[in-house]
Amino acid sequence: MPLLAIAFLLGVTALHQQASLPPLAWAFSLLALAPLLWHRWGRVLWMLVAGFIWALWHVHGIYGPALDPALEGIDLHITGVVRGIPQQRQRATVFAFEITDSRSELNSPLPRQVRLSWYGVAPAIHSGQHWALTVRLKRPSGMRNPGGFDHERWLFQQGYAATGSVRNPGEAQRLPLDPPAKTMVDRLRASLIDTLQTALPDAHYRGIILALSVGYRGEITQAQWQTLTSTGTNHLLAISGLHVSLLAGIGYLLTATVWRFALTPLCLWLPAQRAGLLGALAFGFAYALLAGFAIPTQRALIMLSVALIALWFGRGRQPWNVLSLALMAVLLWDPRAVLAGGFWLSFAVVAIILYGLGGRTQQAGKIRTAWQVHWVSAVGVIPLTILWFQSASLISPLANLVAVPWVSFLVVPVVLMGVLVVHIHEALGIGLLTLADALICWLWWFMEWLESWPGAHYYLDAPLGALLLGLLGVLWLLAPKGMPARWLGLVMLLPVVFVQRDLPQHGEFRLIMLDVGQGLAMVVKTRQHTLVYDTGPMFSASFDTGAAVVVPYLRYAGRAHIHRLLISHGDSDHSGGTQSVLDQIARVDSLWSRDLQQFVHPDHQLCLQGQHWQWDGVAFTVLHPPPGWGNDNMSSCVVLIQGPGGSLLLTGDLESLGETVMWRHYREQLAVDVLQVAHHGSPHATREALLNWVQPQWALISAGYRSRFGHPHPETLARLEAVGAQTLDTATQGAIEVRFVPERGVQVLPGYRIRTQRHYHRE
Repeated sequence: MPLLAIAFLLGVTALHQQASLPPLAWAFSLLALAPLLWHRWGRVLWMLVAGFIWALWHVHGIYGPALDPALEGIDLHITGVVRGIPQQRQRATVFAFEITDSRSELNSPLPRQVRLSWYGVAPAIHSGQHWALTVRLKRPSGMRNPGGFDHERWLFQQGYAATGSVRNPGEAQRLPLDPPAKTMVDRLRASLIDTLQTALPDAHYRGIILALSVGYRGEITQAQWQTLTSTGTNHLLAISGLHVSLLAGIGYLLTATVWRFALTPLCLWLPAQRAGLLGALAFGFAYALLAGFAIPTQRALIMLSVALIALWFGRGRQPWNVLSLALMAVLLWDPRAVLAGGFWLSFAVVAIILYGLGGRTQQAGKIRTAWQVHWVSAVGVIPLTILWFQSASLISPLANLVAVPWVSFLVVPVVLMGVLVVHIHEALGIGLLTLADALICWLWWFMEWLESWPGAHYYLDAPLGALLLGLLGVLWLLAPKGMPARWLGLVMLLPVVFVQRDLPQHGEFRLIMLDVGQGLAMVVKTRQHTLVYDTGPMFSASFDTGAAVVVPYLRYAGRAHIHRLLISHGDSDHSGGTQSVLDQIARVDSLWSRDLQQFVHPDHQLCLQGQHWQWDGVAFTVLHPPPGWGNDNMSSCVVLIQGPGGSLLLTGDLESLGETVMWRHYREQLAVDVLQVAHHGSPHATREALLNWVQPQWALISAGYRSRFGHPHPETLARLEAVGAQTLDTATQGAIEVRFVPERGVQVLPGYRIRTQRHYHRE
């Protein structure tokens, strides 16, 4: 059974690794092979094919049609139903919308579910409401960067086939129709959220309470997320296996006890143990219902159901078969589960515990067994957490040793009792919720203390080979008794910590133009030094590309030490992420910018023409602006980088006047191999006079997908084509990496969007 489940898993995973979806009819032709495969290894191959076909059919049949590119950017008239819990952002109300009818000049079908933003002052939008709206849609799109969050994959997992905005909001019509029955859960959760927000107006950890009770995480602050991530306890806020199992355990004890002592005659009809299993399932289902059946909750409920069914039929002594059935059930319910790190970690933890405790707990007491489960799971998931999150928390085992029982046996029960009681006895319910807030506060003090330990959290850039070796080391280290020299597993883990990805050689430098939408952020790496040039835009007080893109990339690349942070000028699309970078990167040696008052740093200098430095055989020279200039586009800090492998010119948002001044001072030095095109390809920048001297082989443009400014402008693209430059932009390529290698010259790698393309990504 385990082998067949693994084969099915590999088939599902293979489908979601495809750059484009194969035709459904072609895939089903594989079924013709079924009669030829019905022997032992043939069954394994058959399950592999079945997993592939099932995942493919799920995309076509359940997910629904993708948005026709011809429909992007035009007004569409649609009607439908609000789903989920709308979220109030700084500038917009964001909500899921299930389309039931549409009108357009084209006959292309519209997606079944989209994610809409209603900008400005929106009316009260609640789940179950019917609306007739005018919208503009676009295919799911997100920033594509190494180490960054894959927003397009997340949209696919959540069932959104397009995103968009409400147009002409004054013409939107609320339709007088009753809410569909399928939105009942969402409406219940929304009511509970309103109740809790009213009952806890000033609670410090209201966001945590909302997350633990109804699975709503919209009020958790960035600082709280950082503490949870640094201590490895962020899994506590996902209503998944841990909490659902806890409620199921409570349900089992309560039901079995009541059945045995208060309903004794019924024991002749149904034993108390089996009644307890039904109670466990009911309690687990109720908690999943309260959490809105989020994807982690669905997975946990399915795993719980399979385990309870196995116990009902007396199969609980075959844990590997039970785990295999749970794996199959989760994949049959939603094959997209393989795209989430939580899926792999959930099953890996259970498998590691079964493997690691084999033959070790026969004579161990309950406390010792609990300790063995804790350390086996803590050690076992290290390679997987590094693979998925490029980090490892050394304090995570200690933090979880305290946080898991504290949250599971104190906070969650008190929170759920408060939620139930507040509707019956308001004062008592508020008291319980206030107690829960205090319990979280005490735990938070402990976790912040752990977080402050030096070296508590490491970001690692171990190559895949080192991670696979580390996984083998974990299996060896945790092997059952009788395996010789288990300590060698620790030796096999060492490459995970000490082996890094390939480093530039002396004289080589690498440019990474990050995909930050309509903005600019670049990283230049020499062998031992790192320059960050601009940090991208700030979209709101809670979201900027410094935290969302620049910092994750630096950690992914093993460059969590910035030797110079250079901000070309003060426009928010270039400087919006700077404060997040300063706050989240422990070592930033120096900051250069055009305004000494904009940011605080102990070594903050003005970026001025003539400044020069060398790192690892690579020369850096500031060509603009001269002293006395301002902090605008014309005053952008321009940097020329030269090495044995080629040259690069970084121009920020430099426009015509600044180009003219720089050209007069440095015209003989302006011929370069690679040019960062100024101002995102604006027609007012990168003029003919400059290009005639620069003569770049490659021109790189950082611009947003379907930019509302029309960047890059056709005039600019025509000028670049006229001088023979090959042009790449982040909107189509994602993050762009260029290597300047001695003796081999300029090497432009395929864009990150291109080389990691999957069928759920925008082309």
